[in-house]
Amino acid sequence: QLDPFYASIILFVGRAWDAVTDPMVGFFISKTSWTCFGRLMPWIIFSTPFAVISYFLIWFVPDISRGQVMWYLVFYCIFQTLVTCFHVPYSALTMFISREQSERDSATAYRMTVEVLGTVLGTAIQGQIVGKVVTPCIESPLFIDKPNSSVAMEELNMTHDTGSLTDTRNAYMIAAGVIVGLYVLCAVILSVGVREKRESSELQSDKPVSFFQGLKLVMNHGAYIKLIAGFLFTSLAFMLLEGNFALFCTYTLGFRNEFQNILLAIMLSATLTIPLWQWFLTRFGKKTAVYVGISSAIPFLIMVAVLDSNLIVTYIVAVAAGISVAAAFLLPWSMLPDVIDDFKLQHPDSHGHEAIFFSFYVFFTKFTSGVSLGISTLSLDFAGYQTRGCSQPSEVNFTLKMLVSAVPVGLILLGLLLFKLYPIDEEKRRKNKKALQDLR
Repeated sequence: QLDPFYASIILFVGRAWDAVTDPMVGFFISKTSWTCFGRLMPWIIFSTPFAVISYFLIWFVPDISRGQVMWYLVFYCIFQTLVTCFHVPYSALTMFISREQSERDSATAYRMTVEVLGTVLGTAIQGQIVGKVVTPCIESPLFIDKPNSSVAMEELNMTHDTGSLTDTRNAYMIAAGVIVGLYVLCAVILSVGVREKRESSELQSDKPVSFFQGLKLVMNHGAYIKLIAGFLFTSLAFMLLEGNFALFCTYTLGFRNEFQNILLAIMLSATLTIPLWQWFLTRFGKKTAVYVGISSAIPFLIMVAVLDSNLIVTYIVAVAAGISVAAAFLLPWSMLPDVIDDFKLQHPDSHGHEAIFFSFYVFFTKFTSGVSLGISTLSLDFAGYQTRGCSQPSEVNFTLKMLVSAVPVGLILLGLLLFKLYPIDEEKRRKNKKALQDLR
């Protein structure tokens, strides 16, 4: 029941806080000594209990008349920090399990497949548990008789507050509890089943440098900056699509009871096609896979906005979007180890910067999610979005079309243009592999 403006403030402040914590966690990891569990695994093990507690409290509604904004802001920032302590070392593990590029690519494909599958599970669990609670929508006062409009609205709000609102809150708490259990289970599997190899990421001629020197070297590496820039805009495009597709299906297309299934179609399609893109990149190269995979969503995004409401067409678009989502999230992560190898060749006397590379990459992943949510919330609020409304003004429907079609298409085109500047093609990658073997 928070105002959309305050929800946007919480999201923006939380992502700004991420801008500080991601590189800082990368710094502390780079300074962490090796233990019997490795250098990365202790961060994953010790952050998990506190992360699940903070996540649970994000979905708890405190019984306080004032201070709710501060409550959610504090626990949102705490959760983001603890997720960083998990996700940065988890992602960087790719560099610590093998020196072979093909094995890293394979590990990245498996990791992204399971990450998207996890998103499917989270979407299904949250959607099915919360979706079972029927929350009555509110008719616009324009459609209620004027003499009785205030009475009708008051009665509906009282019914909602005393009944379904409590049920909805309980449903969100149950869903949070289930997802917390999955979080802990996955952390246990990871900590028991994966072992770091210290020699996988270090070269014989390495000499340690300070964090700030390393940070300067990393941020001045052209291939890394170009990859991040392309990744930022393409990720933002698909985040906007996913974040607004439910509202678009509910209000613009009129499929109120179908949006959970449509969202699942997107994520299942993404999960099943990641192996296809892994084969494609090994056959035709990563840059070609980026162009083909991400651009394939453009005609379908245009189609869903131009054509009349049609459930079959919507499902076709959802599946096509999922195929592109798989490419958009797999390929940039698959290209990052190549950038780190390229960096090592240019700076053979520097080592231990893997966590810095991955920390900024994780930051931009979460940053684009926050930016997309913030843009969506502010845009819909400006357009006159009515919370729990049975219908929305025409301005809201137009805004939703822009957020799931025109804006993502523009961002995809901009991201692909930036990927064009990315210098590491297949020939460059093979040369780097040979040079690294010689250097070792």
